[in-house]
Amino acid sequence: MQRKNYILNRKKVQYRSGFAMMMAIIVIVIISTIMALSLSLTTQTAKRTTDIYLYEQAVLYSKSAAELALLEIAQNGSCTTIAPYTLDGIYDINVTLKYVYKGLTCGGDNDYFTTIQTDEQNGSVLMDITVTTNEGTEPIRYFRRSIQKL
Repeated sequence: MQRKNYILNRKKVQYRSGFAMMMAIIVIVIISTIMALSLSLTTQTAKRTTDIYLYEQAVLYSKSAAELALLEIAQNGSCTTIAPYTLDGIYDINVTLKYVYKGLTCGGDNDYFTTIQTDEQNGSVLMDITVTTNEGTEPIRYFRRSIQKL
């Protein structure tokens, strides 16, 4: 009788160790899945943060470029064009101007001027400001159009 008990006890021990092994494998698979998901979300968050930062900088630089263009117009007169420039070696800023005047001729180049008939619109400038960068995970291009009184 003692032999039968010994054999039965041995089988129970083997069954228990097999169950523990299966539980350990399941726990390892669950933990590895959670870690892979966590790593994926962390990399996406870092990329998104960088892109948002670069986009917000582009918005701020476009506002500064509009003010700089108005300053150059005030210093050099309204027959000037603004050359594209690079800021911080990262952002390329291009400002295109279209002047709105009543009866103005400036050097014969009509690509930059529009003539109007009403006095209320006289002395304005239409600015197209484009800020581009290729530093982030995706190229960022911000376009701003504004009308400024001179």
